[in-house]
Parts: sequence; C-alpha cells; structure tokens
Amino acid sequence: MSAVEAAGIFHRARGRTLDAFSAEEEREWKGPFYFIQGADPQFGLMKAWSVGDCDRGGDEWGQEIRLTEQAIQAINKLNPKPKFFVLCGDLIHAMPGMPWRKEQTEDLQRVLKNVDREIPLVFVSGNHDIGNVPTAESIAEFCQTWGDDYFSFWVGGVLFLVLNSQFFYDASRCPALKQAQDQWLDEQLSIAGERKCQHAIVFQHIPLFLQSIDEEDDYFNLSKSVRQEMADKLTEAVHSPASSQRACCCTA
Repeated sequence: MSAVEAAGIFHRARGRTLDAFSAEEEREWKGPFYFIQGADPQFGLMKAWSVGDCDRGGDEWGQEIRLTEQAIQAINKLNPKPKFFVLCGDLIHAMPGMPWRKEQTEDLQRVLKNVDREIPLVFVSGNHDIGNVPTAESIAEFCQTWGDDYFSFWVGGVLFLVLNSQFFYDASRCPALKQAQDQWLDEQLSIAGERKCQHAIVFQHIPLFLQSIDEEDDYFNLSKSVRQEMADKLTEAVHSPASSQRACCCTA
C-alpha cells in the first residue's frame, strides 16, 4: 500500500495533531469513555526469534498477521465502540535499512485497514520503526508512512500526548529534532495547565520504568537521569498552581 493510499484510510497525525478529533469539540469532559491500547504487532519478530537472527531472520510474518486480524475482529465487535485504537510502537520488525521492511509495512497497513472506520488509529513510533539511534531520514520515513512522530489531541476533555521516546534513548544523530520535541512538550504542558486540563495521558514506546522509578537501567526502560527528568516535568505540570490535572503514561 502506498503512502497516498494509506492516507486515504488512516487519520495520520499532521501538524502535530490528529484530525480525527475536533479540539474545540473535544476539550470538555463529557463523561466516561475508553480506548484500546496495543503495541508491538512487529511483523517478522516471531520468525526472527525462532531462528535466532533478530536482524535478518524475519522473512515470514503469517502468525503476526493472524494475531492482528483476531485483535481487530474483537475490537470491531465492541459496543459501545472505543474512542480510538492506539498502537504504541514497533509496528514492524525490520529496522530502517533492513530486509523485508517495505513488505512488512504494506502487510500491516493492509490488515489495519479492516479496523472499523469509526475507530481512529493512533500510531506511536518505536525503535524498530525509526531505529535505536534515529536519524532525520528514519524519522522522515516514519512520518511519511504513519504520520507525525509526536503530536497531541483531545478526546472527551482528556489531553493525549504522543511522544517519540527514541529521542530520550539516544538522539545523538538528530539533536535538533529532540530539542524541537522538548520545546513542544513544554508548550503543551503549559497550555494544559492554563486550560485547567483535568486529565492528561502520555503515549510512548519506551517506558520510563518497569517497576519503580529508582530501578536500575535496563534495555526496556529509560536511563535514571532521563526518567527522573521526565517524571519531574510531568509532575510539575500536574501540580502547578494553574493546573488541576492528573497525568499518566502508557507505553509498549
């Protein structure tokens, strides 16, 4: 599926927001609602792991297709419908420049087009989507294929923030892009405080921590210094004099 064809099916984030929802209509709390969170469909992972070659072994992904189709069928049956379905990164297994990337992307898009059109999709970037050490080129590819790598949107009075967590892991090859996200996030949190946002939810691929904020650094969490900085930033926004909001973070 080409980028143009995908654009006709998915509400891809553009201009740092998601056009599936009207900010003006969605800023007010209207009562409880729910959304569906998924992560790591990662087409190609199972074969790669089974043969012990995570870099080049992912030349089959039939099992991932079947599992994703089953999930979509279950989601489409839900009543009432979820407000949206968010995928928190590692959409495919092949990293930038690796074999099978184009084919995995096309098959995932083909499967996802069967999600009920009344349930918008929200895409979050993971390390397999833009690389462990992302570059301007790998991020541009993601944005062209899936939409902006970071953005915000409002649903039912809740502010949702989608972040590119690879910037927190290693932005050495694209420092200016990380700086832009940092500035944007500060602006979003400031706006949320001014508008007395009651609830804010962050989506990102790499969790700040798995069990406790002072746990040791690991492959599956952010470094202590980074997680503390992020936690302080979110906590300060939540407890600022202008704010009465509550924040939480949803990850892969």
